Amino acid sequence: MTLATTILGTVGGGLEVGRLGLGCMGMSAFYTGRGADDDEAVRTIRRAIDLGVTLFDTAEMYGPHANEELLGRAIAGRRDEVTIATKFGVYPAADGERSTDGSPARVRAALEGSLQRLGTDHVDLYYQHRMDPGTPIEDTMGALAELVAAGKILHIGLSEAGTATIRRAHAVHPVTALQSEYSLWTRDPEVEVLPVLRELGIGLVPYSPLGRGFLTGAIRSVEALDPSDFRRSNPRFAGENLEHNIRIVEHVDRVAAEVGATPAQVSLAWLLAQGDDVVPIPGTKRVDRLEENVAAVDVLLTPEQLADLGSIQAPAGDRYADMTPIGR
Repeated sequence: MTLATTILGTVGGGLEVGRLGLGCMGMSAFYTGRGADDDEAVRTIRRAIDLGVTLFDTAEMYGPHANEELLGRAIAGRRDEVTIATKFGVYPAADGERSTDGSPARVRAALEGSLQRLGTDHVDLYYQHRMDPGTPIEDTMGALAELVAAGKILHIGLSEAGTATIRRAHAVHPVTALQSEYSLWTRDPEVEVLPVLRELGIGLVPYSPLGRGFLTGAIRSVEALDPSDFRRSNPRFAGENLEHNIRIVEHVDRVAAEVGATPAQVSLAWLLAQGDDVVPIPGTKRVDRLEENVAAVDVLLTPEQLADLGSIQAPAGDRYADMTPIGR
């Protein structure tokens, strides 16, 4: 099986990537089992390349730094087969919280660190991980544009940015992609963000396209998750919310039974049907799960099934405990 490709962004020729990418975050951060078997994670990344996955997503804060180092190790000798996407702008603070910094000096320093850890001389897609309220987006984009001119970045992306910020950034330098949470579990981008992206010719890269694993049907309780697993503090996985949200998985399950696929494959197939400018990046540490996810490109949903899935009600609970996204 080899994935078909698509184009993210329409300005400057865009960025050609496979229809599905691979989110590498969970290999090193936030989720149960992170860092437990780096060799298996490396095998998963290399198997993804064999299957035609080209877009690999990481960030300097995943670990921190460990995930970029892991990806660099996995793609050694195969750099020309992959599209590296990484992020800057969110940093651990001394008080245990996280801070944002989009200042030009920090942009340049962050990129140099990422290039070293990834073992490359350029990043294909460089995202601002979270917006810095203390630095005008025009200043951040100006620094990024200089790095594009220097050949150290090929494309610029934003993550979890609002429409006004997207427009202001795009006016300074073309933005190729926006990364945001989007799935049958989170439909927020459809209201305002996706129309603006399509107006400007910017691609959408959905993170957590399987609802942080919930849409696979494998999570019915948080008891099996590590005590430090991020999902234990996520409102959608808590108590009555979790019980209420299981109905979403049951709905996906019914469609999956109709088409002879897994719930994960149906969830990804629904996302892929939203447009060629939508490139989900499901994450996994395991080769078997990777192969299951990639097979979603061959799952064809009828218009009736797409409408049925689209009718799923929003889940109970906010996306984050404090509504300040910290993962991707």
